[in-house]
Amino acid sequence: MEHLFAGWRAQFVAGEDRPVGCVFCTIGAEPDRDDVHYVIARGDSCFVVLNLYPYTSGHLMVVPNAHVGDLAGLNGVLAEEMLVFIRAAHDALRAAYHPEGINVGMNLGRAAGAGIAEHVHVHLVPRWSGDANFMSTLAETRVLPETLSDSLMKLRTHWPAR
Repeated sequence: MEHLFAGWRAQFVAGEDRPVGCVFCTIGAEPDRDDVHYVIARGDSCFVVLNLYPYTSGHLMVVPNAHVGDLAGLNGVLAEEMLVFIRAAHDALRAAYHPEGINVGMNLGRAAGAGIAEHVHVHLVPRWSGDANFMSTLAETRVLPETLSDSLMKLRTHWPAR
């Protein structure tokens, strides 16, 4: 039997350091803990954070500070800044990872696959031909070539100036 060590998940499994309530609201309210939460950048009304359980290295999310559960709650100013951050995240991912493509999307509601349905967020996932290899397809396991801390530093380095 083969074993794939994922020690970084131990804190999650043990329930350590889990925020009470909405994880995105907690991250949004703690700018002094950006390194701990893997926040890449912040704006006036949204922030960019790495996904703790990424599909690929560099999988990130653009998240509004406001606890909004659907698109109807995104006013013009917030929606505009989110789009600016989606574009900046796209540019940073291309510069840092040189992907062959990038998935950009939202899962609105639990039935649509949202893991955190009560707080809208946009995923950006860098992709390469063949990145869904046998490990993902057969073993439901992802192999990531770098730590989240390495991804954080790489993306901060390539984050475009505003």
